[in-house]
Amino acid sequence: MTAPAGSGYPVPMSKGNQTSPPPARSAAEDIRAVGRIDVVPSILDVVCRVTGLRFAAVARVTEADWTACAVRDGLGLGLGPGGELRIETTFCQKIRASGDPVIIEHAAEDPVFCDHPSPKMYGFESYISVPIQRPDGTFFGTLCALDTSPARLRTPQTEAMFKLFAQLIGFHLDAQDRLERSEAALLDERRTAELREQFIAVLGHDLRNPLAAVAAGARLLSRQPLDERSSSLIAAIQKSCARMAGLVGNLLDFARGRLGGGVPVERAADGRRLAECLDHVVEELRAVWPERTIRMEAALDHPVLCDCERVGQLLSNLLANALTHGAPDGPIDVRARSGEGGSFELSVANPGGPIPSDTMERLFKPFSRRADGRPHSGLGLGLYIASEIARAHGGAISVSSDERETRFTFRMPAALTL
Repeated sequence: MTAPAGSGYPVPMSKGNQTSPPPARSAAEDIRAVGRIDVVPSILDVVCRVTGLRFAAVARVTEADWTACAVRDGLGLGLGPGGELRIETTFCQKIRASGDPVIIEHAAEDPVFCDHPSPKMYGFESYISVPIQRPDGTFFGTLCALDTSPARLRTPQTEAMFKLFAQLIGFHLDAQDRLERSEAALLDERRTAELREQFIAVLGHDLRNPLAAVAAGARLLSRQPLDERSSSLIAAIQKSCARMAGLVGNLLDFARGRLGGGVPVERAADGRRLAECLDHVVEELRAVWPERTIRMEAALDHPVLCDCERVGQLLSNLLANALTHGAPDGPIDVRARSGEGGSFELSVANPGGPIPSDTMERLFKPFSRRADGRPHSGLGLGLYIASEIARAHGGAISVSSDERETRFTFRMPAALTL
């Protein structure tokens, strides 16, 4: 405001006069929020046209401040968005405390407000102000209008119009708050997605490539004439490389599956290819665990619509689990068979004591380890990844465990098309 004090017009409050702590949201933020509500100028225009009042505003009201957020000034008062009034010179403390509107039709003749200092200070005769609240009841400010001349305002239609417009502004402010929170959450999701891609890239390249180089070097050394001690060391290196490759592969699949929408599969009906993949997995683990007996029985007489590489990975994870947790001196039995229509069943059994019931409940959860005291139990992702591969094929893995043996069985139903 530009008019001097005592002229009958509002005087802007100096920022230095503020003594209370700042609100959670700044005045500038609330001004911008109201400014983004496209309907506010129309609301102020309708208010003035219907009531005949020449000044209308949407104000932000706190315990310490009255700040104009949007203004229609037909009186030339000079108060615009960001303009402030001393809160004690307004009716807004009363409105904020009670939640009730204040309506004055002719201040000089009003029995309640004729001696009130505000009409005299600001030079108005007619005045109406209703509270603006968000849907949760949080008080924001007021929708107000005034004029230097008397006006008929105390009618049901006028009160209903102001309350409706105030409610509409409150809903818009709440919608903006929710939109801002959603945008912030979306930004976090985008950042998470970027970190996920970086994580997958590190696993796929920075870890796999040097690991492959170590494994290749170990294979070359194993072909050279070596003494018994050197041969055992090379065998240990190869076993460690195989285990580390499995860990990296499981982490990679976890990142893709858990964070990226499931383990991807490319299904094809190729019984011969499936048999080769399963045989390769068994032979690979026999080479890594030469002291263990792995027996394979396969009857793949019908084509199976599946991702052969993924099913091979499923078998590898189940075998690794059996080798790690089964009785070290007992054989591991692998059975695979296909049925008409492309149904498929794959099981891995190992001797050993029964799995405890509390462990059974979390076997297929990520980062879940068997509490059997065995070393090198990995990250606890093998069975989780196996179950995700089974789910991606429309199947599931079941487990039975007793004193005689523990058996994991993957069953895939018949495919609709082959």
